[in-house]
Amino acid sequence: AALGSLKGPRHGGANIKVVQMFADMKKQVRDWTDEEEVKQYLSDLLDGKVFDKAGLIYGLGHAVYSITFKGFVEKLSREKGYEKEYALYQLVARLAPEVIADRRKIYKGVSPNVDFYSGFAYQMLGLPVELYTPIFAIARLTGWRRSHPIPRSCVRPT
Repeated sequence: AALGSLKGPRHGGANIKVVQMFADMKKQVRDWTDEEEVKQYLSDLLDGKVFDKAGLIYGLGHAVYSITFKGFVEKLSREKGYEKEYALYQLVARLAPEVIADRRKIYKGVSPNVDFYSGFAYQMLGLPVELYTPIFAIARLTGWRRSHPIPRSCVRPT
């Protein structure tokens, strides 16, 4: 059940949707440094006009773990030659909460979450997209094991 709960674009598969969303953005936005052009794309995302037409900007929500991970991703982007892409991620991270607050009248702030950065990191490492969700799950196995220990009656004696 825990692994099954990771299915889909809003949880375990969110990092895949973030990478796909940025690929679409890079095709449609001519100047990645133009704040107005990027803002318009983000508004079009929320209006369901571009990408998957779901009306979502993927990878935003709560900032659990993303603050530490962001530093790793920044360093990796320099090492791998993805500085321009990282700058685009940072621009979206800054603009998207403003666009969401304006368009959706949400006054509680949203922040980039770990999914916002993890797919980009996996992409820079050359990992196949099919492994993104399993890696997401593997990283949580230890916590699941601790919080839900296997009953002694289910363990075979050695």
